[in-house]
Amino acid sequence: MSSRDGSTAVTYEDEHVHHVYEQIASHFSSTRYKPWPIVERFLQGLPDGAVGVDVGCGNGKYLTVNPKVFILASDRSQALTKIAAQHQPHAALIADNLSLPHPPSSFDFAISIAVIHHLSTPARRVEAIKSVLELLKPNRALKQESPNGSVSQSPDSSDGRALIYVWALEQKNSRRGWDEGMAQDVMVPWVTKSSRGTSSKPLKRNSAVEHSETRQSDLSKGSVTAQSRKGESLTPSDSSQTFYRYYHLYRAGELEQDVSDAGGTVIESGYEKDNWWAIIVRNSEP
Repeated sequence: MSSRDGSTAVTYEDEHVHHVYEQIASHFSSTRYKPWPIVERFLQGLPDGAVGVDVGCGNGKYLTVNPKVFILASDRSQALTKIAAQHQPHAALIADNLSLPHPPSSFDFAISIAVIHHLSTPARRVEAIKSVLELLKPNRALKQESPNGSVSQSPDSSDGRALIYVWALEQKNSRRGWDEGMAQDVMVPWVTKSSRGTSSKPLKRNSAVEHSETRQSDLSKGSVTAQSRKGESLTPSDSSQTFYRYYHLYRAGELEQDVSDAGGTVIESGYEKDNWWAIIVRNSEP
């Protein structure tokens, strides 16, 4: 995907990310209701009265985790933003994460959960992280001198910080089966399925199922070659519809490198349930 230019990438993401989420918003939202543990820990650990942003908020499931902070949420999907806006007193607006309307250097914290892996070039993924970092209050790093005379810097507790999550390539123990050496740019199917034929009734929770994961794909043409899990058919029934979403699967260490390239510092990172995550701050100012 590195050879894709900016204008082509925008068109590609419109088709294989934004348009898809607009179509599946209701079903997608019905399966996203439980906070992930690390995200919950991050939000619960914030000081009372902190103000932050949720970039790529989806249905806004994280807006109510800590009632003692205020979150300004944003998403490219109009349908998902409308759902997120129901979580009062927080606010939600439609915005692209590469063109955020917020004032820079103004927020105590930010989260961007399972969003940046939808950007289709390395440069755009780094730019997305940079956009988040620029919103944070500047890093006033504390200089610490060790007994041997060397000087290190550590973030002040009042510095703005962000939590970022991305899908991992290393998922050999999951149902998807991805692992080192496999393609990092994949198309992931989302299958909507009605419980009663073509009934227009709302789908039951978890009725939207990711049936399979792409092993190889011709991303430039938008075509896919998908493999089903054992015992599953990729042929949708008359009452189902399949949508394909683009993902970049991050290998170990890649998120940390992107953060560095974006002008940030990782203060904590790890792996949780098929995802890489990192808590980051802006590099200290001279």
